[in-house]
Order: sequence, then structure tokens, then C-alpha cells
Amino acid sequence: MGKKSRRFLWKAGFRLALLAAVVLAGIYGISYLLGPPPLHEEQHTTYYTESGDVFGEEKGREGGDWKELDELDSDLVSATILIEDQHFYDHPGFDFKRIMGAMWENIRTGTLKEGASTLTQQYARNLYLSHEKTWSRKLKEAFYTIRLEMFYSKDDILEGYLNSVYYGHGAYGAESASQLFFQKSAEDLSIAEASMLAAIPKGPTYYSPWNNEENAENRQNQILAIMLDHGAISDAEYQLAVAEELDYAPKQTKKVEKEAPYFQDTALSEAAEILDMEPEDIRSGGYEIHTTLNLRQQKKLENELAEEFHPSSEAQAGVLAMNPENGAIVAMSGGRDYQESSFNRAVSAKRMPGSSFKPFLYYAALQHGYTPATKLISKPTSFQLEDGEVYQPSNYNGYYANEEITLAQAIALSDNIYAVKTNMYLGPDLLIDTAKEFGFTSDLPAVPSLALGTAAVTIEEMVQAYSMLANGGRDIESHTVKKIADRHGKVLYEREETEGEQVLDPKTAFILTHMLTGIFDRELDGYMAVTGSPIAGQLSHIYAGKSGTTASDSWMIGYSPSLVTGVWVGYDDNRSMDKTAETRYAKKIWAGFMERAHQGMEQQAFDVPAGVVGIPIDPETGERATPYCEASRVMYFEKGTEPRQYCSEHYHQKDIKEEERDGKGVIEKWFELFF
Repeated sequence: MGKKSRRFLWKAGFRLALLAAVVLAGIYGISYLLGPPPLHEEQHTTYYTESGDVFGEEKGREGGDWKELDELDSDLVSATILIEDQHFYDHPGFDFKRIMGAMWENIRTGTLKEGASTLTQQYARNLYLSHEKTWSRKLKEAFYTIRLEMFYSKDDILEGYLNSVYYGHGAYGAESASQLFFQKSAEDLSIAEASMLAAIPKGPTYYSPWNNEENAENRQNQILAIMLDHGAISDAEYQLAVAEELDYAPKQTKKVEKEAPYFQDTALSEAAEILDMEPEDIRSGGYEIHTTLNLRQQKKLENELAEEFHPSSEAQAGVLAMNPENGAIVAMSGGRDYQESSFNRAVSAKRMPGSSFKPFLYYAALQHGYTPATKLISKPTSFQLEDGEVYQPSNYNGYYANEEITLAQAIALSDNIYAVKTNMYLGPDLLIDTAKEFGFTSDLPAVPSLALGTAAVTIEEMVQAYSMLANGGRDIESHTVKKIADRHGKVLYEREETEGEQVLDPKTAFILTHMLTGIFDRELDGYMAVTGSPIAGQLSHIYAGKSGTTASDSWMIGYSPSLVTGVWVGYDDNRSMDKTAETRYAKKIWAGFMERAHQGMEQQAFDVPAGVVGIPIDPETGERATPYCEASRVMYFEKGTEPRQYCSEHYHQKDIKEEERDGKGVIEKWFELFF
């Protein structure tokens, strides 16, 4: 290398060093001018309804009493420093050696996953910033870190960190965590207890001894080994701590007083998934979460649940109401009492939907040649399966028509024989493929009984699928979150309002929807009353729907053009529902809520797409109805598939005597009918 080259490199190096010095001086100068940041900053994550009103707020640093550093157990302090930031008292807020290693790993992998945060950086992030992994957030974190180190002592920073760090289960700060897990002050911890508490902040969910004791103990042992290596504890103390069996307090659930608690939990989880963060980081990060909640509908739903259930009933319920146009969840209840159980049965529980799964089978059937007038025999039937086994489904209470019935009547009466015959004819794989078109992600077995809803699915899946029928076949995604902003009002996420892709055939979706209105129409009564007859009298609007029943589950899912609601009732332990009243809860809750939700609204009708014709049909024969038929219901067909033949059966059975009595002849009556 020549003199000129060396001189050039020296100059370039000098200039880079000078530039770095200027930048560093500028950062420190700005930090000095900004002054000391506050050491206590309350952060509240706020939830907003669809109309922009606040309905929930979660306080960030909600811990126990603030403890001075010398009031905290010294082993807890040592364990925390050694596992989180061994050079805490030596660095200026940044551990540059660790930073360089993390930077190299991030460059190598093209991510921001690796971190080298010091306790000061963590404290700055917890107090002032979000936990999103972006360069802008890291730059702000650097400024706050410098300001903390510039204006506060190391002990002040460490004290603040230990009094604000999150330990899980709603506990912020070492004192709160110590009381929560061990029911004692953070001054009185054993070495084993102190090392266990120090293990948790790395991942409050993953390392909580209440959630996963094995994970927690593994990290605790790692901490004890580090403490031994650094002389923080003696060998004898190490042996005793490793051998100590910790006595944890009973897992506690803090009493929560909040609006729509199950909805809030769902919105929190969804926001965490959107931002790729831990739910607790969202909870304590001062975010603004704008949701889809309709508080008026939510209160109506909660009132309906409270009124319908008998206080002595141990049955549980899950309810979810959705806007079918965009998948927005407008109301939700995951159980009867959030204080008693925060488990959300509306989105997390998987149960067998029974006959409420049949619409997806019949959508496939309509796509493969069936019409509302297609007839099959309803009678006890044994099905020979490919493996040689015999499958014998049965109808409710052993009722059968023992003759042919139409598809429209099979839906209204929930005939199981008709459904299994249809599934066997189409092939169970087709039903699975169709269910996937409707958005189902749960495992569905390719068996004949799938037609009767023997696979476990969630209420959310069912309501989203029914919503596709309600909106004419467009794809939607259920959601609770519309927009998320950070504590400074910066929008981090906003949902795009776009019309979903047309997935289903709109003509078939409408024809099926109209057939599902038949469960409330007594004109379709046959060998038994239509399944919606117990609640039909209290309905003042047009609804489509389907009920479903298994030994341990009761479902009712139905919709208007503007609202889809699904209700499940059953026991968490899957025991049978033997009380008749409990099997009726789902329908009664659904009907009561839908009527309350539509109160004051004008009558809505489902739009009839082009290419569909409505024909008065005799439900018994499936032929065009005449004035001689005892019952008549308008049924819809894709143009060209409608029945051509007029019903003549009832004329022969009933009206020949009337003809003789009033003196009119056959030719005259038929002339009046058509002309």
C-alpha cells in the first residue's frame, strides 16, 4: 500500500471518527437540553367502541407499594443484575460489546430479534415507549436511556426498574410479585424464591411458575448457577436453594370490573397478534385500541343471558354477534360470569355443532343438482361403510316421515336420515372442501356423520361461515380491532375496509338462506313441527337460521341481512344436558337477543339475485302448489330447475267432495286457476 493510499485511509478514518464524535456530542447535547425524564409514568391502554366511545381502560404499572432499593431482598437484586445486565454498574447505559454481537446476528439473519438491552434500556422502554421492534423506537429508546443515565444514579435506575418491571398475572414490581407468588414481602425472600422471581421478567407468560413450572425452574437453576459462579452465593447456599421446594400461593384471579370483559380479552389478543407483541406488553403500553364493539348490543346480550338462565343452572354459554358485511364482531359473551371463569367459550372452546352444521352440506348439495324440491325417503336406515361397519343414524325422538320429503322440509325438520344420505351420495370429502370454502380451519373427519356436525368447531367459525350466507357469499374475516395507535397517537395499524372476494355462488347462497327461514314456518310442519316452532311466535323480523343438538351441546345460529348471532349452551365438562329447560336456552337466548337487537328497525329482506325464481310449492309433494293444497310456501330455484308439474294429489284426496258440493267441474276449476 502506497503513501497516498495510507494517507487517504487515515483521513477517511479521521473524518468518520470526527463525524461519530459530532453525532454523539449532538445526542448527548440534545439529551441534556431535554432534561431528566420522569421516573414514574402511568400508562393506560384504552379501548374504544365502534362509535369512538371509551368502554375499557387497563392501568399499566399497577403494582404494590414502592420499595426503596435497600428494602428489597439483596439476593433478588443480585440475581436480577446477574441474569439481565451483569455490567450494569460499569456501562453508561449501553453494553456495547453485547450490542455489537446482537447487531451482527440481526444483520446475518435480516431481523431485529436479537437484543442486548441493559436494565436502563428496559426501564426506558417500560416507562416511555412501545415494545414494537422498529429502528425509530430503538432510536427513541437510546435518547431516554442516555437521559436516565445522565440525570439519575445507578441505584435510582435499578430501584425504578425493580418497582416497575412486569412479573405476570397483573403484578408490576418486585413487591407485588412477591406478595402474589409467595404471600410475603420482597424483603423476606429466600435465595430460591428470589432467583425464581428474577427468572420471570424475561417472559412473564413463558416463565411463570403458575403457567409452566418446568420452564420457570430451568431458568431459576440457570440463575442460581450464575450467582454461584460470580460469588453472590456460597456453594452451601446454592445447594440449599436448588433443593428447596417452593411453596407457591394459590393462583389468583384479580377481581375485574370492566365492560364487555370477554370482548376486551379478545381485542387484546388480536392487537398483540397484529403488532407481533406479547399481550401484557400491549396491556401496559398505553395503546389506543379502536374496536368493533357495539356497546348497546353488548348490553342487550348480557341482559338476555342474565334473564334466561335459571340461577341454579350450572350450564355455560358462549355467544357471538357479527356484522356479515365485514366480519366485525359487535357483541360477545364467552360465559355467564367473567369473575367465575374468564375462559372465552365464544372463540376458544371447540364443540360439536350438531345439525347447525347441515347448511354447509346442503350448500354443496345445491351446487350438485339438488333443489329445494329434491325428495328422499325419511325412514330408519342402515348405511354399509367401506370398512364393513354399519352406521345407523336416527332422527330426533325416533320420528320419521316413512316417506319421501323435500330438501326444504328436511332442513326445517332437521331430518338426519336425509342429511346422511346426501353426504354419502356427494362423498364426505366434498363436505370438507365446502366447509373450507366457508372458512373452517378446524380438523374435519371425512365420515358420514360429519353431516350431523360431529366435528368440534368454535362458535366464531360457525358465525363467520353463516355470515357468508347472509352477505350473499362474500369472504370475510372475523375481527374485533379496527385501529391501533400508540400513546402518542401515532397510528400503528388500521384495518382496510374492502369488499370481500366472492367465494360462494350468490344464487345458491340465497336459495339456501331462504330455506333456512323455513325453520320458523309452520307451513313446513310434517311428521313433527319445524325446529324453530318454540320461538317462531316471538319473532317479528325475517330471520334464517338452524339449530343443533348433541347429547352435551345445544346451538342456535341465525341471521338477518345485517346481523348474525350464534349461541352455544352446554357444560364445560361435556356432561349430558338432561334438563329440558337447559336444552331450550340456546334458542330462547338467540330469539330474545335478535329481537332486542332489531327493535325499532325496519323490516329487512334478503336480496334476491338475478337468475332466481320464486314458485309456490306444496311442501308435501314438492310440486307447484294449487288452491287445493293444504299448505303452500314460496320456494326459490335457480331459473330452469324449478318444478314444472302442478300438485294433483290433494285434489284427488280432499276436494272431490267439495267439487260435488259446489257443482264446479274439473275443467272449470283448472280454468280459474290459470286464467
